[in-house]
Amino acid sequence: MSTLSDDTLRKILVQIQQTAVQSQRNLNLSRTQIQAKERERRILQLTIEEINSLDDNVNLYKGVGKMFINVPRPELQKGLKEEEKELSDDVSTLQKKAKYLEKQFNDAQGQLRDIFQHGPKQ
Repeated sequence: MSTLSDDTLRKILVQIQQTAVQSQRNLNLSRTQIQAKERERRILQLTIEEINSLDDNVNLYKGVGKMFINVPRPELQKGLKEEEKELSDDVSTLQKKAKYLEKQFNDAQGQLRDIFQHGPKQ
């Protein structure tokens, strides 16, 4: 490393720092999105449970804009389960992304640590 100029070392250091900062920022965003999707999924699960506990002869309505439309029970349940599956898939994808970003952040931190520990002593 001592053969590289100070300017080159500075550029490498800045690039690694930017990678670490960007990874941390994206990781926090991914975690926030995971929490929001989990919350939505839990609300859907509770709604499905509530619908299942109702009598079969109860009219069910779905909100559409500013109005409500009478929807048959099987259709409503199917739509809610599909939406829950989509949210589960989104959460799974976001968790994979978060794991990748966490690895990227840890790698950048490790590189910074190596640079400062093995850098020239002044």
